[in-house]
Amino acid sequence: MKKSNTPKTDNAKLRDLEKNREYSDGQYITTDHGVKINNDHNSLKAGERGPSLLEDFIMREKITHFDHERIPERIVHARGSGAHGYFESYGNVSDYTKAAFLNNTATKTPVFVRFSTVAGFRGSTDLARDVRGFAIKFYTQEGVFDMVGNNIPVFFIQDAMKFPDLIHAVKPEPHNEIPQAASAHDTFWDFISLMPESMHMVMWAMSDRAIPRSYRMMEGFGIHTFRFINAEGKSTFVKFHLKPKLGTHAVVWDEALKISGNDPDFHRRDLWDNIEMGNFPEWEFGVQLVAEEDEHKFNFDILDPTKLIPEELVPVTPIGKLVLNRNPDNFFAETEQVAFHPGHIVPGIDFSNDPLLQGRLFSYTDTQLSRLGSPNFHEIPINRTIAPMHNNQRDGHMRQEINVGRVSYSPNSLNDGYPAQAKEAEGGFVSHYERIEAHKVRERSESFSDHFSQAALFFNSQTEPEQNHIIKALRFELSKVETVAIRERMLGLLSNVSAELATKVASGLGIAVPKQPQKPMNHGIGADADPKKHEPKPIDTSYKNSDALSMVKNPTTTNSIETRQVAFLCADGVSEKSLNALKKALESKGAAAKIVGPHAGSITGDAGTEIKVDFAFFSSSSVLFDAVFVPAAKDNSQLTENDNVIEFINDAYRHCKVIGFDNGLNDLIKATTIGNKWNDGKDNSLPGIIINNGNAKSFTDDFTTQMGRHRIWEREPKISE
Repeated sequence: MKKSNTPKTDNAKLRDLEKNREYSDGQYITTDHGVKINNDHNSLKAGERGPSLLEDFIMREKITHFDHERIPERIVHARGSGAHGYFESYGNVSDYTKAAFLNNTATKTPVFVRFSTVAGFRGSTDLARDVRGFAIKFYTQEGVFDMVGNNIPVFFIQDAMKFPDLIHAVKPEPHNEIPQAASAHDTFWDFISLMPESMHMVMWAMSDRAIPRSYRMMEGFGIHTFRFINAEGKSTFVKFHLKPKLGTHAVVWDEALKISGNDPDFHRRDLWDNIEMGNFPEWEFGVQLVAEEDEHKFNFDILDPTKLIPEELVPVTPIGKLVLNRNPDNFFAETEQVAFHPGHIVPGIDFSNDPLLQGRLFSYTDTQLSRLGSPNFHEIPINRTIAPMHNNQRDGHMRQEINVGRVSYSPNSLNDGYPAQAKEAEGGFVSHYERIEAHKVRERSESFSDHFSQAALFFNSQTEPEQNHIIKALRFELSKVETVAIRERMLGLLSNVSAELATKVASGLGIAVPKQPQKPMNHGIGADADPKKHEPKPIDTSYKNSDALSMVKNPTTTNSIETRQVAFLCADGVSEKSLNALKKALESKGAAAKIVGPHAGSITGDAGTEIKVDFAFFSSSSVLFDAVFVPAAKDNSQLTENDNVIEFINDAYRHCKVIGFDNGLNDLIKATTIGNKWNDGKDNSLPGIIINNGNAKSFTDDFTTQMGRHRIWEREPKISE
């Protein structure tokens, strides 16, 4: 039949488009090929606690499609910042692992570390409330080992089958691509309110851990339980930890919002600048070790990625240090093209049957194939192993290796059998000899069904200010949710964590906590599963507090002010004596003084010295600094009458930072928020407000000591009921 050349009408075009529209209302979920799915929440395993099976065509299709949804930007962890450095072992851990780089104190293992946010696009802000990626590529003599971790030790979901759903829910809503790099919207909380397994991670994500002060001040965690394997083949379960030398610190939420406006590259700039200045970030690398015979001794399952092992039960043993000492030469070639994979391991390290980890072992290679466009992504310089690489893999897009010879198969005789297999004693990788005998099931172990105990443990372990920040964060996030039923479901889940928490969040939302929390319509079980078997367990109260979970109480928290930045608000005629005294005291403790003046260029001190200005009042903000000092000037009206200076001091006060004033600045103090609580300097007891009354040593000692507290939480208003 001859085709008509008549152009289609708009209605005809709409009908063509309609053929491609898919409406899921009232429909069963299927594969891309129309097969109805009985269980979309669990991967196929050998037994409910066994390893995931490669034959799981449903999971592979789902994750493959997800991995290829966007190119070339990473789907998650798109916005990143990286640096080179080294790992140095403290000593012999051969009783637990034969991994040579963990036992060799004579060699510094090169590393590349990439930090990132999870949800936002590449152009989003560094200060979004989000999980931070903490991925390390160890270039060991036995091959590449990637520790692909986060700054939070647990995750939202228990099974990799749910990862595409989680990310689809947290990404900008698809009809308008709003909001960017934020979880404060309906689709995220709709998903979370139906997944009680996420409640522990929600506590972390709503805490100050999700808005770190710096990449240099974050903990790092491997999240999953892995295995160490020693030379005798003995397995020990292990969790990886990185504890920052500078302690674990955060900004407050209002600061995060303002930093995003002042400097959305705040974390990138901080990392880059400090490495350039020689302030090399450092972490202690430690492990929690659990003997295989103790696998089931806890009141939770160590294979559950929504659980952590409290450090009070299993202390973290330091085994080395990680130092970053060199910035990349080219962001794209290194930071953007680096390709991590939790399946990159070396002899002495092996996997557990954690079902989230098992799915990641498939997903990461698939993702790199999509993002970097070739199976040869390992040949990109930043990904290239320093160990010799020989195999029979050939060709492919962008191949760089020039393979010499006619043989590319095994076994062969034309090349005397080479490259040959390596015996275990020769360094050949041998998987842990684990007995597996189970039915193929799409199930989740009953030992994974306690969803609230560790969420309660985390909340109860926080100090009062930290708890208040979680409450405020939940109020903010849920106030952005338009669907009231989702808010109510979340309050029902929060009441399982803490009645006080749920009540205070509900107060901010103007609704009541449900008397009978609505049971989730779906929380990780299949269509034919017995819901009673998967009911969330009641809270386990056998351990109620862990100081390691609080940034304020954490035993590794330090009062060091090293690399902290103090804004000196200066005008022409500034007291050079006062300025130089505090500047010298700060620099002796590794902190830095930054001059903020009325204009760019320089100002003149009271002794005639030209003083370089680092920032201008109108182009800076207190949120970019850790403390504030105002030295007196010949004419203090330059400060008192400047609105930017008043706002600078008010924000510093609001954000609980140390503020120092020279004597004689009462008019300036009265013009700020502090003036409402001030009495012409007669009452010098306002926490964190320090007056220099002429005794330079007393003032500088007090100022630096108070800075070591990092925040003056006594000044923070109590949360409203």
